[in-house]
Amino acid sequence: MSRNRPVWPAYLLTLLAAGLGHWYLGAFRRGTLWFLTYLLALVFLSARSLSGAFDPGNPFVVSALQFDSVAYVDVAVPLAIVLVCLTDVYARTLTVADDGA
Repeated sequence: MSRNRPVWPAYLLTLLAAGLGHWYLGAFRRGTLWFLTYLLALVFLSARSLSGAFDPGNPFVVSALQFDSVAYVDVAVPLAIVLVCLTDVYARTLTVADDGA
């Protein structure tokens, strides 16, 4: 990790998608693993909430934005992955800061 770059963008990028903060910090392999885990959670666990969005009679955007059809599990697992990834970014920045001191 470059010591002259600010760390805070890594946190914002991680909130956007798990793994992006690791890529910003230079941990490409770790970031790729986090991103793939996040992507798999979105695809496989959130697919149920979007399954009705592809009906020919309903527009995709309207069906996808119906929050009453979204189950808690569809949101909880990807959110948990982002939170654990955010904790990992924080631990990684602490480790790098300790090594540099």
